[in-house]
Amino acid sequence: MRLPLIRHISEFIENNDQDFIEETLEVLEHLTEFEGLSENEIDSLGEIISNLYGALEVEKSVEDGLPRKEALNAFMKRVQQSIDK
Repeated sequence: MRLPLIRHISEFIENNDQDFIEETLEVLEHLTEFEGLSENEIDSLGEIISNLYGALEVEKSVEDGLPRKEALNAFMKRVQQSIDK
């Protein structure tokens, strides 16, 4: 996951609507089911998908009252902690 990308997507959600991201996720997840994709393509789609889900998590924290910068930092801290385990 890349924090700058998650921040960028989060800003998109703030300026538009998270429905765009949710619908994009549906399309990307559907694409991963296509048997003609290479391992590299699946990995790339997976990275994009995880960043989109990360941005949705950040946005949920912002909606719950956490400032965006704190929400981003808290999210990345959770990710780091899950990796370290």
